[in-house]
Amino acid sequence: MVETRTETLRRTALYPLHVEYGAKLVPFAGYEMPVQFPDGVKEEHLWTRSEAGLFDVSHMGPSFLTLAAGTRADPAAHAEIAAMVETLVPSDIRGLKPGQARLTVLLDGEGGILDDLIITRPYEEDRQGELYIVVNGAMKDQDWGIFESALAGRAVLTRADDGVLFALQGPKAEKVLSAYFPACADLKFMESRRIVMHGETFVVSRCGYTGEDGYEVWSGAAAGAELVRLLLDDPCVRPIGLGARDSLRLEAGLCLYGHDLSPEISPVEADLAWVIQKRRREAGDFPGAARILRELKDGPARRRVGIRPLERAPAREGTEIFVGGAAVGVVTSGGFGPSIDAPVTMGYVDAAHAAPGTKIDLMVRGKARPAEIASLPFIPTRYKR
Repeated sequence: MVETRTETLRRTALYPLHVEYGAKLVPFAGYEMPVQFPDGVKEEHLWTRSEAGLFDVSHMGPSFLTLAAGTRADPAAHAEIAAMVETLVPSDIRGLKPGQARLTVLLDGEGGILDDLIITRPYEEDRQGELYIVVNGAMKDQDWGIFESALAGRAVLTRADDGVLFALQGPKAEKVLSAYFPACADLKFMESRRIVMHGETFVVSRCGYTGEDGYEVWSGAAAGAELVRLLLDDPCVRPIGLGARDSLRLEAGLCLYGHDLSPEISPVEADLAWVIQKRRREAGDFPGAARILRELKDGPARRRVGIRPLERAPAREGTEIFVGGAAVGVVTSGGFGPSIDAPVTMGYVDAAHAAPGTKIDLMVRGKARPAEIASLPFIPTRYKR
């Protein structure tokens, strides 16, 4: 059985392993998920930075979007399905090379962000006309509904969240995973391959959301659970919960949908203008293009920024930001960064106060606490380029 339900919560195929490893389980995106294991969030965070951490991300939304007529060994098939998807996102999907993945955003008609997602063009010649798409778990029903409605009759979306999707992150990730998939060592950041092992298919992508080198691997439920068990037998690998996943992505300056991104926020405000490649900017043929192109030209009214509290107390989501007694923004993500042994925060401030080094005050429990605008990320990323 791929998954079961406890009351209204779903369980991933890795749930038995979470229990076996002593996870503290919490509701998250409709699932019963591990927030931490016995080592605790700080140790899990630091382990991922130095060794290899394994994350269950099966609650997310892996899927395959395929031309209604099916795949074929023809580059024109990729151009055909890319043109469809480009009506929903501002990135250059047509320009993806075989096996290349790209982070992008779903947009509403006003240029607001409905979700962030990764779209991958298959490497295999006979699978052109297909895209591997992974969306956020809490937004997958919305996102899949958008694809199905917009592309009805022209493309078929196959949901794949009944399998296993895990992330193996950290400096030892390549060494560990290449023992099972030697080809993964040749992948660069944001490259992907479909690998068959013992008759089972695995989609291996060199990406992740920790700032570390690493991989995300999708497969069927039974095969994925078996591989995860083997990986956890390696002394370099430990299971990691949602708590450390959050602190790792925050140190890396990465957005969390529903916190740092929302329909009220544009890609330019979110410091994600880089997801809009030159061809798409010149064509201006994506949802909300009028607003987004105006912000690219004139600058947005507010910007996502990094924030370094100058005291030890972290500033949490919703904390107001002040300059000279006037409110200029709000914190959207905040916590403690174990790698730098200091609080780390992100938020939105009026553009006039967004320069790194700007002194600000954070209103924490009714008291103004000193902080300053900081460059993102808080630590250098270690992707394999």
